[in-house]
Amino acid sequence: MRAFILVTIYEWSKQPYQKWIKKNPAWDLPIEKLIAYPYESLGFHLGCFLLKYDFTPQPKLEDHDVFHVLTNIGISVPEELAMQYYLLGNGKRSMYLLSVIVLGSLFYPDKINFFAKAYKKGKTAHPFYQLEYKKLLHQPIQKIQSTFLITSLCK
Repeated sequence: MRAFILVTIYEWSKQPYQKWIKKNPAWDLPIEKLIAYPYESLGFHLGCFLLKYDFTPQPKLEDHDVFHVLTNIGISVPEELAMQYYLLGNGKRSMYLLSVIVLGSLFYPDKINFFAKAYKKGKTAHPFYQLEYKKLLHQPIQKIQSTFLITSLCK
């Protein structure tokens, strides 16, 4: 039930967030173009992520999926919250992110250790949340991860 409530709140807030808060332009790259990138590239791995979960790129929210790919954090509601903690640890600050963290923490107090681990991982990585990922789609994913010390929560 708690996951349903948070997903519903997200669905209600997504369009206003895309329209009025996100100022970056949409990438306008279909999955077919992403999976045409070289195998080791961020673009290819992003395309595979979208296919694996049967997602379509969300205009102006493409970076969110890139964060999943780079951090290897899943898409369950607790994992989504952990990714927000990871980004908070990495230095990202926004009212939206803080709102998600506060609500998520209230709904998932039993996951606080998982969230703390994600925060610490984000803290140890060099700031990467603000990069222009569309320009990095051709780069090898491992090069980006090693350059910015991005590690998975599983490690």
